Amino acid sequence: MQAQTNRQLILRSRPKGLLAPGDLELVQTPLPTIHDGQALAKAKYLSVDPTMRVWMAVDTYLPACAIGEVMRAIGLAEVVESRHKEFKKGDKVVGLTGLQDYCVIDSADKRGGLRKVPPIPFLSDTAFLGVLGATGLTAYFGMMDIAKPQKGETLVVSAAAGATGSIAGQIGKIHGCRVVGIAGGAEKCKWITEELGFDAAVDYKQPDWKEKLAAATPKGVDIDYENVGGEIMHEVLKRMNLHGRVVLCGLISGYTKEDPALESFATILRKRLRVQGFIILDYADRFMEGATQLGKWKMFGKLKHRETIVEGLEKAPDAINMLFTGANIGKLIVKV
Repeated sequence: MQAQTNRQLILRSRPKGLLAPGDLELVQTPLPTIHDGQALAKAKYLSVDPTMRVWMAVDTYLPACAIGEVMRAIGLAEVVESRHKEFKKGDKVVGLTGLQDYCVIDSADKRGGLRKVPPIPFLSDTAFLGVLGATGLTAYFGMMDIAKPQKGETLVVSAAAGATGSIAGQIGKIHGCRVVGIAGGAEKCKWITEELGFDAAVDYKQPDWKEKLAAATPKGVDIDYENVGGEIMHEVLKRMNLHGRVVLCGLISGYTKEDPALESFATILRKRLRVQGFIILDYADRFMEGATQLGKWKMFGKLKHRETIVEGLEKAPDAINMLFTGANIGKLIVKV
């Protein structure tokens, strides 16, 4: 029997540092009533991503989430009722669902809204939030369009045991790179080397991590797939070779700080590096291309992925904080 209420996590205040109790409030609202051209979908899984912490604070490529609004999030949902010609009951969709039980698909939404996902027997629903979702696509386009990896080059990936970094490193291996991952803790380092095939792992929680980074990159670094920023990025930049490429995907080390102090970019000038920031929405019209290639690599055993699943919508605030305390491995997902 379908619930008559919709649980929603509402943004009540802009966090200072990690999320505190009360920044997101769990409320119950009436179940939305749909009209012609609309469908109602029930969330099954919600993606937990570092960019959510940015959406809570400032305008970026999307406006900041407004105080009093349902917190923005990507999710996978199943259509439970439809008056929309393109969606039928049972269809699974992925897109901006928000942190809530139910969302409305509206044909009047010209931003693209939620899109149907194809049923693929060997893939779980959660794969469409991770390896074939925004994080996998971010790794794919960052590597293929910006990094352009070549056989024999050295690739360093920070946050290498995360959802995006783990895929980016494996794409580097597929293209014949020497891949060095930077991650926090022995378990993560073991996973990326023994399971994912990275050539070396550097545990930034160890006091000698800078020396280990130098030892793991004896020929310098050709590609930096940068997810972290701060001191880690600075150390990698010092190891960069002439005309290296820096894929500026994220700066997670600064997302929970009032004034993230990034290191001087003088190295970029001196070493003539190519640094390019990018947002996955830039590639929206090529998502099918990326997902198709990722799916092939996955099917042939060239890509592995791992998930950390947190149970319950009410646990979403704790899950968001896990991204910044390093408590997850692979893709972090909330099961609603």
